[in-house]
Amino acid sequence: MTVPTSPERQALDVPVAQHNAVLAEEVAPIPEGMRPARGPIAILPRPAEVFTAAVRAAHGEVAELSPATRGLIWLSYAQADQLGSTLAANPQIQWVQLPWAGVDAFSRILAEQARPDLLWTSAKGAYAQPVAEHALALSLALLRVLPTRATASSWSTVPEGRSLYGRTVVIIGAGGIALELIRLLEPFGTRVTVVRRSSRPVPGAALTVPTSALAEVLPQADLVIVAAALTKNTRHLIGAAELALMRPVANLVNIARGPLVDTDALVAALAAGTIAGAALDVTDPEPLPDGHPLWSEPRCLITPHSADTPEMTAPLLAERIRLNVRAFLTDGRFVGVVDPFAGY
Repeated sequence: MTVPTSPERQALDVPVAQHNAVLAEEVAPIPEGMRPARGPIAILPRPAEVFTAAVRAAHGEVAELSPATRGLIWLSYAQADQLGSTLAANPQIQWVQLPWAGVDAFSRILAEQARPDLLWTSAKGAYAQPVAEHALALSLALLRVLPTRATASSWSTVPEGRSLYGRTVVIIGAGGIALELIRLLEPFGTRVTVVRRSSRPVPGAALTVPTSALAEVLPQADLVIVAAALTKNTRHLIGAAELALMRPVANLVNIARGPLVDTDALVAALAAGTIAGAALDVTDPEPLPDGHPLWSEPRCLITPHSADTPEMTAPLLAERIRLNVRAFLTDGRFVGVVDPFAGY
């Protein structure tokens, strides 16, 4: 039997599973006096129909950038400088929706444009499910020694591979990805420790510790998953000292931002066998250049920043836009509000 393609599935009314946002914080309305002024919304640099439709579904007005513009949906992660010049030339804009969960590419713009009457929102939490799914896939691949198996050209008699069941997992970060990972890990009976800015407990985690206690929990980990925001304070959060604290049987997974891990330190740790392996969906630098030592490291698995694809993210971002346009026009219940000073 031929498996139907996506259009055929739709024609046959076969339901296709949809991702949902996973929010780490309860949505609270922006106080009345601090809400952005209502008005037309511009979508830049290039509008796409799926996002234009999302604005209109919330009864928003999509219009060209003009002195009347009050909301801006920015769709480019790469063109941060252009966003800065757009905002500088249009101080009447009071709400900006950014396209991704991480806002590190816009950190300079956030600082330069920080003003009381400008509200920033991101997609944080929107892509948590596909990214957490990818993190789980990478984790299982490392434990089952799939990087070695995938490149083998002969039958191995070495009994390698470990089970995820009952393992100790350290998740760095407490956002939507971490929450979804905890849910996905539950059937494996893992013991999850979450490392976050505060020690406020995370639902489902056996232990929650502040970042200052990272060194205390790394030596017990079988698996360390990096899912934190990249800020000036988290760059190289995992460096030579942290890698040295991990056990030789422990694995590292990074699905957040490349600079959270010191690449040179990771190359050295893998070469020395300090840790069992690493799986990276993000690298520093990115893209990882041809010939980089990580490409030839047999214990390293690299995916090209593909934890979420445009096919996965487009409907999720469209829903975030719809919700925030509704908040912009009605009750002020914006989702994914960004603190421009904290950087996420």
